[in-house]
Amino acid sequence: MLLRQLEPRTARTTAEVIKFALWPLAVMTVLNRVFIKAVNGFITDDFKPVYNASLAFLNGRPVYTANFDSVDPHYLYPPGGTLMIAPLALIDPEKSRWCFILLNAAAILLAWYLLLRLFKYTVKSVAAPALLLAMFMSETVINTLVFTNVNGCILLAELLFMHLLLQRRDLWAGAILGLSITVKPTLAPLVLIAAARGQWKVFITAIGVPVVTTVIAWPLMKDADQFFTRTLPYILETRDYFNSAISGNAAYYGLPDWLTWGMRLTMAALVAISLWLLYRYYRQDELFFVTTSSGVLLTAMFLLSGLGQMYYSMMLFPLLMSVVLRNSVMRNWPAWLAVFGFMSYDKWLSDRWQNVGRNLEYLRITFGWTLLLIVIFCVLGERYLAARRDGRLSSGTIDPVWMKDAPDSRDQDTVEPVSPTSTVAELPAVDSPRPHNGSVPVEEKRISVEQ
Repeated sequence: MLLRQLEPRTARTTAEVIKFALWPLAVMTVLNRVFIKAVNGFITDDFKPVYNASLAFLNGRPVYTANFDSVDPHYLYPPGGTLMIAPLALIDPEKSRWCFILLNAAAILLAWYLLLRLFKYTVKSVAAPALLLAMFMSETVINTLVFTNVNGCILLAELLFMHLLLQRRDLWAGAILGLSITVKPTLAPLVLIAAARGQWKVFITAIGVPVVTTVIAWPLMKDADQFFTRTLPYILETRDYFNSAISGNAAYYGLPDWLTWGMRLTMAALVAISLWLLYRYYRQDELFFVTTSSGVLLTAMFLLSGLGQMYYSMMLFPLLMSVVLRNSVMRNWPAWLAVFGFMSYDKWLSDRWQNVGRNLEYLRITFGWTLLLIVIFCVLGERYLAARRDGRLSSGTIDPVWMKDAPDSRDQDTVEPVSPTSTVAELPAVDSPRPHNGSVPVEEKRISVEQ
């Protein structure tokens, strides 16, 4: 009976064949990344300063004592975040690191499941192994596990926030967002999506949770004030190492301020126009609006703020997955050329052409984020101009007429019906009211490192 399963008598569909091929590849890749690469570690260790800070907190010693003159990973979590991660130091460093790796791996796997269900896919679909393999082949997941930082948990918080926001469970959505902001502010721009949708209750818990945790942590810490007087000013500085933002690479290459600000302001204008078009014409297309707007906001923050690191790109998985929607802005090759720039684990450092290879390696992340924002702006802008020429702006949509018959990748899969009152774990089916269509061996300063 067991051997018979290797060659069933019934004919297989193309999707079944692809699933049989992808599942073992995906599972073995996950196991390799978690139990081999991550446990082996790397010269870059984001976990050590976090563990030391947790140990100092539990023993009543000063926490914010990092030497900012070095390029080693520094401890940058605020007091509330320190309170939340303090249990890490209850066991010895090695076992604690293993537990933290497993926690992030579990968070990424749960985020993978929630991302599937967000787009109405099941674990039985061909999308499941394809997405799992793509995620664990990416630089952002690999280095999150190898460097051992908290980004996997932040990704899970993003997916939970999106589900709860679409279900209009505003206080819970805000609480999840608030917990992530308490540790690091990566997802803070997502409150603008709640504001655009008129879900103002999100702000109550999104702001309240960090405030409450800070109030609790303050009297328990010996030097809580040092975060605001010493660590926060350092965070707000633009540094010329470990930084793929426009300002970071401009500082590294010595570009003049006028050129740096010119690039930042130009990209900010493109982002503002893209967000306006999304708000004006796609707000009612809930799934497309939330996933695309979040991608634009987060990419803009990585590119235009003072600090952007490659593995922040993990938060763009919902935008990339939106390619299955008929009206996705990701259905073109330049968008995926951009994705290669900031997701690929490939290294472009060359022994033969050192200067060219070094520049390609250092700039590909910045160019990838930039190209992605330009592509989204061009796609939305072209739709708007075409709709204006055709006199369709008054209809409230700028999608081309032909798009209603465009293929939707989800049509090829069996979609389980989901009750509108489902829990987050069951994942709500959110439909649109209209058709959807590291440290580098060469010059260590340039590797993406973060606490």
